[in-house]
Amino acid sequence: MAQQTAAPDVRATAAHRPAHTPHATPPRRGPRPRTVLVAAVAWLLAVVFLLPYAEMVITALRPADELRDPSYLPHHFEWANFIDVWHDSNLGANLRVTLLVAAGSTLLVLLVALPAAYYTARMRYRGRRLFLLLVLVTQMFQPTSLLVGLYREFYQLDMLNSVWTLILCNAAFNLAFAIWILTAYIGSIPVALEESAMIDGLSRVGALVRITLPLALPGVVTAMIFTFIAAWNEFVMGLTLSTVQESQPLTVGINSFIGNYTVQWNYLFAGSVIAIVPVVVLFAFIERKVVSGLTAGSVK
Repeated sequence: MAQQTAAPDVRATAAHRPAHTPHATPPRRGPRPRTVLVAAVAWLLAVVFLLPYAEMVITALRPADELRDPSYLPHHFEWANFIDVWHDSNLGANLRVTLLVAAGSTLLVLLVALPAAYYTARMRYRGRRLFLLLVLVTQMFQPTSLLVGLYREFYQLDMLNSVWTLILCNAAFNLAFAIWILTAYIGSIPVALEESAMIDGLSRVGALVRITLPLALPGVVTAMIFTFIAAWNEFVMGLTLSTVQESQPLTVGINSFIGNYTVQWNYLFAGSVIAIVPVVVLFAFIERKVVSGLTAGSVK
């Protein structure tokens, strides 16, 4: 008869097992001194850069009789300054001209720079490096050194005080940078993606539009922002090529508040606040496009 082994008493074993104790939560450590120092320096730099904008807004809301008041904040805010500067000057027409010039210059630069950058990045032709060198050399010219020749040329063509004149000039001086940055972005995109798309039936133009452009969207947005801001802030060409107040850009129109003996600081800063609003809206809209453009088109 086989010897049977006794089964262990499960209840007795469980009774002698030590009770489960939860792990003690480690004490929460505070931020490191280096992190605190970096954050403090970042906040300090942010305040330093934001103070001029705060001063601009406060001065724009300051009444005329308090412009020489030593206090930082006015006793009461004069919101009517924005209404007066809009109705009592040509600021509305100047803003319209600036919007047309900046948008038209940006569109013209993209229409010319994209094909040029794509062909330069994809094709290996004789004189390619010379072409890029000439593009870089044109970026070195200062617009002010060409003002006399530009003024004479547009005077003979009877194109002074024209929005198209400012669009052509701003597009010409910002085209070189756009070609350079778009060439670098398109050149970093593998050619195999376009070849796979063309095998599936797309033409070269279709592959450019549906594959290459979404991947190169950060470069396109960078070129667009650079051109738009440069055209928006341009002053010398607008002052020289536009002599009528209604056809002058916003930067020249704001300058009209600076007289020979007095400066209307409240209207000057109110116009400056109005001038930065479209740029802030543009950046708020473009920021999402940059993030989405980093991955758009990368997955087939």
